[in-house]
Amino acid sequence: MIILTVVVVVLGLWVVVVFNGLVKLRNQVANAFRQIDVQLKRRHDLIPNLVNSVKGEMKFESSTLEKVIQARSAAVNAGQTGNMNEILAKEGALTQALGKLMMLTENYPNLKANESVRVLMEELTHTENQIGFSRQFYNDVATAFNIKQQVAPNNIFASMMGFSPAALWELPADSPERENPKVDLAV
Repeated sequence: MIILTVVVVVLGLWVVVVFNGLVKLRNQVANAFRQIDVQLKRRHDLIPNLVNSVKGEMKFESSTLEKVIQARSAAVNAGQTGNMNEILAKEGALTQALGKLMMLTENYPNLKANESVRVLMEELTHTENQIGFSRQFYNDVATAFNIKQQVAPNNIFASMMGFSPAALWELPADSPERENPKVDLAV
């Protein structure tokens, strides 16, 4: 009877430790995602200023500007749903549209010389870097959370306690970011 009581107490303590560890990691995953969200909000706030700054010079590129505006709107709306797959898809489309806009600004000497456009482009580039770092941190924490759920014997209890794996932030299969960069050293 004493042995059975000790086994039950040890098992109970182990379940509490596993549960608390999973709760801690789940909260870290949520925090890491919110850090991405902060950077995405900053990017969403910078885009209208950039579009307005380049609109006059890029009269012939109105379709590109319109795509950036539409992609931003879709990304903002996706962020409100909280659906990770939708957020990933819409933010990927926004990244593509911004990439095209940034590439096109290189063709306009007046834009490259414009101080406000230059500052906005630098801020946007810095924000894109921050988003990349935040995504990396999120994926690290989400992976640790998923591993904790999947290793034996935690895997037996994790789903019973209501835990499910966290989605990783990945590039869509058709993302231009997956393509190898083209380097042309001929001048």
